[in-house]
Amino acid sequence: MNSFHWLRTTMVAAASLSLTALVAPTVLAADEVRLSLTGLIEELSTRNPEIKAARERWEAAKAVVPQVQTLPDPKLQIGYQRMPMVPPQVQGTIYGFGQEIPFPGKLRLRGEVALKEAERLEQEYGATRLRLVAGLKQAYFDLHFVHKSIEIVEKNKALLIQFEKTAKARYSVGQAAQQDVFRAQVEISRVLDRLAVLEQQKESLHAAINRLLNRPPADPLGTPAEIQVPLLTLPLPELGRRAAAFSPILLASAKGIERSEQAVSLARRQFYPDFDLTALGTRNDLINDNGYQVMLGIKIPLFYETKQRQGVKEALAGLAGAREDLTATRQDILFQVKDAFVQTQRAERLITILRDAIIPQSTLALQAAQAGYAVGKVDFLSLLNSLLTLQEGQLELHGEMVAHEKAVARLEAVTGGPLTARLEERGPVP
Repeated sequence: MNSFHWLRTTMVAAASLSLTALVAPTVLAADEVRLSLTGLIEELSTRNPEIKAARERWEAAKAVVPQVQTLPDPKLQIGYQRMPMVPPQVQGTIYGFGQEIPFPGKLRLRGEVALKEAERLEQEYGATRLRLVAGLKQAYFDLHFVHKSIEIVEKNKALLIQFEKTAKARYSVGQAAQQDVFRAQVEISRVLDRLAVLEQQKESLHAAINRLLNRPPADPLGTPAEIQVPLLTLPLPELGRRAAAFSPILLASAKGIERSEQAVSLARRQFYPDFDLTALGTRNDLINDNGYQVMLGIKIPLFYETKQRQGVKEALAGLAGAREDLTATRQDILFQVKDAFVQTQRAERLITILRDAIIPQSTLALQAAQAGYAVGKVDFLSLLNSLLTLQEGQLELHGEMVAHEKAVARLEAVTGGPLTARLEERGPVP
């Protein structure tokens, strides 16, 4: 009787400890730093080399526009002539300049081609930034999930250690089989194995985030802040319209078409001749007389069959290719919008089911199994299954939260920026 009373007291204490571990809030260590996603995005924008390279390509393209709109550099000419056999004798210096003048409209078209190319690279710069911001967000949310997984598994490890102690206590008084002790020890070992995998994933994600921020891979990172999961209230047609209007990738393809159209106009203008104007002054030293001459040269497009006509053919093919690229890009963008949208819808449904049904039911089932095991009405395997069911439910809940936010990040990347109409927020997450 004394042994049974001692065992009962031990089980009640273990059940109390288990319930406390399940509901206890997470407390950060004093020296642990919360990672701010906003701060990481700002650092990404200023430090990431891919973003900076895209920005410099845009700046370089803008500098091309005034260059191609400007006349070719003039030629300064100076020389000496002596013709004694021609009366009157000529002997003196020649000086002047020459200027190549493209056919009217060519410089303007060259500027238009360069301007459209600069605008295309501007959109590519925006697309690069949005893509990398989305990648950073996804790595951040993955890191949040790993930290949450470690927290949940650590709590369950503490419960399993208590279960092992309880099983040993019951086995010592003949109330349980030794198999219960072994099963608890196996699950503890599995938990340790899972924690080792999670630690590796955490370090890999640290390196991935540091790479995006242009930091050394081994630089430490803190713990991600708690994430909220606002409902996505924008309908799919509105997201499609936003992508069509604001997606930098799509806008870059459209600018590529505009550039190709101007290139076709420029290629057709190449059938017209350019001019070369030369003005010379002469000084005859023998008779102390000055003179001048003006010459106008014309570049004749004599080989138009193999040059200008082929240039037009090249430009038309480039325009057709740009149009096909736009069609393919639009289809890809609309697919990405639809795919990310349905993923957010799935995640929202599963979050509701897990938060409002599965996890509360699993918590009650575990509490009932703990009480039943204390009085010998529930076997150890049922108790263990109840704990693992709750653990998997909690992990799945946080996994769906992360999947939802990652899908929203992908939507923001293809629709041109933050989705501001996400107003409806959920309640607290267990």
